Amino acid sequence: MEDSIMGDPARRAELYDALAQTGKALSSGKRLELLDLLAQGERSVDALAKTAGLGLTTASAHLQTLKQAGLVTTRREGVRIHYRLAGDDVAALSTLLQHVARTRRAAADRARTAYLGPDDTEHLTREQLLERVRAGTATVIDVRPAEEYAAGHIPGALSVPLDQLEARLPELPDDVEVVAYCRGANCVLAHDAVRLLTTRGRRAVRLVDGMLEWRLDALPVESGAA
Repeated sequence: MEDSIMGDPARRAELYDALAQTGKALSSGKRLELLDLLAQGERSVDALAKTAGLGLTTASAHLQTLKQAGLVTTRREGVRIHYRLAGDDVAALSTLLQHVARTRRAAADRARTAYLGPDDTEHLTREQLLERVRAGTATVIDVRPAEEYAAGHIPGALSVPLDQLEARLPELPDDVEVVAYCRGANCVLAHDAVRLLTTRGRRAVRLVDGMLEWRLDALPVESGAA
């Protein structure tokens, strides 16, 4: 009687097995990292492999797994294959998975802290950033690589990749606060940027998360090179 009320057991099992394929595609740290990178914009396989510290063959295999799960799509340009997220829902899923892991598993939170470093940098929310920009009391810098800035950035932000920041300090006004941001909640670049700026005597804070969460909050985004 119970099975007849709940439907065909074999088909129910087939349904949940099909749903589980998405979970299996996300069961690799490197695949989650690739999704984080693709949340910044479309990338070629070789660019993704280089940034993620993977061999080309390994990166391609991970990307194929994500594609088979429907999480990414491809575009061919000559002999080069470019990948992008299949949609904002994929970015939201990846972000939620990471949040649940940090909240529910102490080991995940410890690993994040070990990577990002001590909680020694001041941060602000997206709403606070917008308020300070409107008031003209802050300069916003995007410390991601230039190609990620070109794919999409906070309107009015300056592109100052972290590896160029110290050399370009004279370009930044010293009479307002500097707000740094990078890829997302797990990105170390903004933390390191604020640490560098404060040691050089600049007033600096970081956005509490990054470009990924900014997009998911449907806030304005500009594209194009600096």
